[in-house]
Amino acid sequence: MKVGVYCNRSAKKFIPIREELLRCLNEKEIEPQICDKIEQIGDVDVLIVLGGDGTILKAAIEAGRRGIRLMGINAGTLGFLSEFEGEQVPEAVELLCGGFETEKRSVLQVAIGEKKYYTLNDAVFQRSYNPSADDNVVDVHVKINGKTVDNFIGDGVIVSTPTGSTAYSLSAGGSILTPDIAAFILTPVCAHSLHNRPIVYADSSTLEISAEEGPGLSLYCDGRFECMLRAQDTAILNKADFCVEFIKRKDSNFFDKLLLKLTKWSK
Repeated sequence: MKVGVYCNRSAKKFIPIREELLRCLNEKEIEPQICDKIEQIGDVDVLIVLGGDGTILKAAIEAGRRGIRLMGINAGTLGFLSEFEGEQVPEAVELLCGGFETEKRSVLQVAIGEKKYYTLNDAVFQRSYNPSADDNVVDVHVKINGKTVDNFIGDGVIVSTPTGSTAYSLSAGGSILTPDIAAFILTPVCAHSLHNRPIVYADSSTLEISAEEGPGLSLYCDGRFECMLRAQDTAILNKADFCVEFIKRKDSNFFDKLLLKLTKWSK
């Protein structure tokens, strides 16, 4: 088995965790490929990610495209996507060398014209600021399978995968989806109408988003700015034809992690 290690060197706990990881891998006679940039990820079967959720998100899409399984070791703050905390490095290496299970996470594809973007957490369509405009709210028109859902007037909308349902969407009032559910969630951001509510819909559906009026929309995928949408531009969202596969322990429990991480988040 070929193992890569992708590192976030700016994480506060990075150095001692990396040293412990390399020591444990050496004991198992595994010589990992170390990389600091996505482009450096080589021909590996498993990619161990040292960092927080942001670091995992940076590596996830490339790993998913290439069928590389991910194992997250938290060297950041929250670490919702990590299977292990920094002090659990020996357990992580033991699992890697023994019998482990995997969990496949859905990826969202956003198509705008000929360009396609991919996201593991969410696609955020956020109002763009225009200092010359009298009103900077946007009127976002949404269709599912060709049928109008609603016009969302406000700051924009979030389209989230189950993985991303515990991120920005949750902060905006969206529901939590378990990782195995075949659905996405549409969550309005600061809607100007009380009838606008989050909508959970089947991930086999096609969702269309367009800015009817206002200053236009900025598209962010997993927190990265991707492009601008002007009035009458349309974004087409579907489930991608690949997924991201995470290594997990056999006794891993989503609800235990949910309670632990959300309690930590609220402090």
